[in-house]
Amino acid sequence: MGKGRIEAFSDGVIAVVITIMVLELHVPEGFELGSLLAVYPRFLSYILSFVLVAIYWNNHHHLLHSVQHVNGRVLWANNFLLFWLSLVPFATDWIGETHFALWPVVVYGVVLFLAGVAFSLLVVALRSLHGEDSALAEALGRDWKGIASAVLYLVGIGSAFVHPYLACAIYASVAMVWFIPDRRIERRLSRG
Repeated sequence: MGKGRIEAFSDGVIAVVITIMVLELHVPEGFELGSLLAVYPRFLSYILSFVLVAIYWNNHHHLLHSVQHVNGRVLWANNFLLFWLSLVPFATDWIGETHFALWPVVVYGVVLFLAGVAFSLLVVALRSLHGEDSALAEALGRDWKGIASAVLYLVGIGSAFVHPYLACAIYASVAMVWFIPDRRIERRLSRG
């Protein structure tokens, strides 16, 4: 089956996820510049989550651009990814509301870790469908970047018990690794 519907559906869900996150940002109570301090935890958590969701959208776009078609296994793997991404607004709001308390930061890390696992499962499903000689399989190789990200998320979750800000710094480091869309796919597709 074609891939147009999965792309459109995914774009719609990701747009709703980002919309929900921004709707949780509220205007400060006062009118002084200092009143922004009261909302900074929500704003920081929103920035991190927006960047992470945007990274997923960018890489999802590149991933689907590199394949010709999808099947039922790919559809379910994609829905599994969208499920975890749909929980990002909840976790974002919780860490912002609690000023980066321990358990909200742990749950946020678990959601990010499972979204990463889900993305990897989507890659596996697409590679399985298109074969190991496909442009996608050739471009991604062993996907060390994905494996390193999963390990960093787990380290971040564990480090939350040392200090929640340390965990968030590790989560942000994963975002920095992925900030530029995966060029392996772009390079492979530009070669034809």
